[in-house]
Amino acid sequence: MSRSMRKAVAIGAPLLALAGFAIAQQAPQPAPAQTDIAALYRPFQAPPGERTRADVAWPAPAIAPGVLPAPIPGVGRAATAAEVAGWDIAVRGDGHNLPPGRGTVKEGEDLFATHCAACHGDFGEGLDRWPALMGGRDSLRSDQPRRTVGSFWQHAPGVFDYIRRAMPYAAPQSLTNDEYYALTAYVLFINELIGEEVVIDRDSLPRVQMPNRDGFVLEARPDTPNAACMTNCRQGRPVTVTMDSRQFVPPGSESGTAEPQ
Repeated sequence: MSRSMRKAVAIGAPLLALAGFAIAQQAPQPAPAQTDIAALYRPFQAPPGERTRADVAWPAPAIAPGVLPAPIPGVGRAATAAEVAGWDIAVRGDGHNLPPGRGTVKEGEDLFATHCAACHGDFGEGLDRWPALMGGRDSLRSDQPRRTVGSFWQHAPGVFDYIRRAMPYAAPQSLTNDEYYALTAYVLFINELIGEEVVIDRDSLPRVQMPNRDGFVLEARPDTPNAACMTNCRQGRPVTVTMDSRQFVPPGSESGTAEPQ
């Protein structure tokens, strides 16, 4: 082989290698295994039967190991036990995760007058547009249903969970567990669900039988489509403003039913 031929081969070999690499990069790659994202957010299957209660055990979610996305190296960090505890305050209808503590109706009455009566009235009757917490028993099937703690709520532990999570209105989660148990006791008392001498704690609260405990049914509904409407979304129907957030009415102002200006 002449010197010129050897030079051509020496130059051509790397070019062929680069061309082969480029072709390999352009070749279709096997698609990664597709994860059913919707299934990740619908892990629970309802128990059989038409009616459902949160104090009836639901089957555990069937999530295979390794299905959830792995952490990205160098991004974020694992939450500390204290951080997790700060968020992990949800209470189930069967009382799971209720914290230690106790409260009485009398203690709750004083707390209610201080933190709640400005919106809900001294006896939970409601003021202006602020909702009533009592009354409405046996009204849900009427043409004027009143959905209150006593008429509509399904489980007593849920009352504690909501009050602790969202109240007082101006400073949620600012009271102690004992105070939240006491407020729960008072709300249950004004609905004639417990006696005046009952002590409410993590053991007694789940035993309170709510009138609408068996009033919820499972309703099969299609999933909301994950598609944003960008044109002709109202299909010719008029759009009206029913409330303006800038017209916020403070609790106790006696003008909660006023129309926004």
